[in-house]
Amino acid sequence: MRVLIVEDEKRLALSLAKGLTAEGFAVDVVHDGTEGLYRASEGSYDLVVLDIMLPGMNGYRVCGALRAAGSDVPILMLTAKDGEYDEAEGLDTGADDYLTKPFSYVVLVARLRALLRRRGRTASPVLRVGELTVDTAARRVLRGDDEVVLTAKEFAVLEQLAMRAGEVVSKAEILEHVWDFAYEGDPNIVEVYVSALRRKLGASAIGTVRGAGYRLVADRA
Repeated sequence: MRVLIVEDEKRLALSLAKGLTAEGFAVDVVHDGTEGLYRASEGSYDLVVLDIMLPGMNGYRVCGALRAAGSDVPILMLTAKDGEYDEAEGLDTGADDYLTKPFSYVVLVARLRALLRRRGRTASPVLRVGELTVDTAARRVLRGDDEVVLTAKEFAVLEQLAMRAGEVVSKAEILEHVWDFAYEGDPNIVEVYVSALRRKLGASAIGTVRGAGYRLVADRA
């Protein structure tokens, strides 16, 4: 999943980015509201973590502008304020959830995953493709009754394929959602992770559609 963090407290923003990256998210960070609105409008994000007190344009205005433009990206607002009117204003402008600083990182991650499920990208946090079970909430993968241990990036690649099981997912789409905006390395890194997944899940689990991308198919093992 691709996440945009709009937070002017740089230490907090980088700490969140580091933690979410370790969880398998692709994370972009900006530190002012104007840039946040531009990036959220132009990029393909699954979630936006949006501070309220921002330079350039505050979080209320950013959220309102995104909703006015028709964006339905889930937005979690962060603020040092703790009044019920602040929360109400955030939700009234179109935010999906609200978290007051200081907050528990574990709670933040749980809220983000809940927003993803609520958005309806998957009917269930558990995806099943043949003998393969991908639990997106617990971050676990089973092949039959056996657990398959994956790295965070391997899981993120598999999750993208599992969400669209049977469909062709292009290398560019995987890069967009698993690696962040600043990634400038070799796009063939996707092939490296697909090869690793095939070793762990079985060679027939992920098919290659030449010139188009990859398709997760029913495990024939």
